[in-house]
Amino acid sequence: METSIIIAGFGGQGVLLAGQLLAYAGMDAGRHVTWIPSYGPEMRGGTAHCVVIISDEPIGAPTVATPDVAIVLNQPSYDKYEPRVKQDGLLVVNSSLIHEESGRDDIETVYVPANAIAEEWGTSKMLNMAAVGALIGARPLLPLEVVEQALVDHLPAGKQHLVEANCRVLRHGYDVGAPAHV
Repeated sequence: METSIIIAGFGGQGVLLAGQLLAYAGMDAGRHVTWIPSYGPEMRGGTAHCVVIISDEPIGAPTVATPDVAIVLNQPSYDKYEPRVKQDGLLVVNSSLIHEESGRDDIETVYVPANAIAEEWGTSKMLNMAAVGALIGARPLLPLEVVEQALVDHLPAGKQHLVEANCRVLRHGYDVGAPAHV
């Protein structure tokens, strides 16, 4: 099975780190993965997105026009990617910043207050972990424990003191996404 994921938002929202985390977790779980980052020249404050593909088989092409899953962290990303999610796909919306509801009834939509969860259980910069948690809660393409271990194993040395807070935020995001498939 192959799952394509687009994660999009402003630079500084941890878009690329969220994609890297999913790619590392996929590799650690023995899956085939690709991770393709894209960001504007401004980086922090500019637009950023990445494409992650996690598959049981070798991946033929690392590009995606219509993803199985889109995580959108800001309004411009919602506007761009909400219409592109495949039928029966998943849209994870940062409802802290996006107050619009999808009119599509052919996809599953999870509204996660990512900024609010991050501020309550970690720091505001961890909003990406709340969104990733909601994704794996709604679509368990990787076990939560594998993603948590990837955080431990791959977070840079200078950020290791933030592992537990990131895991806390990840778990709270997971809880938001999990009821969608129970």
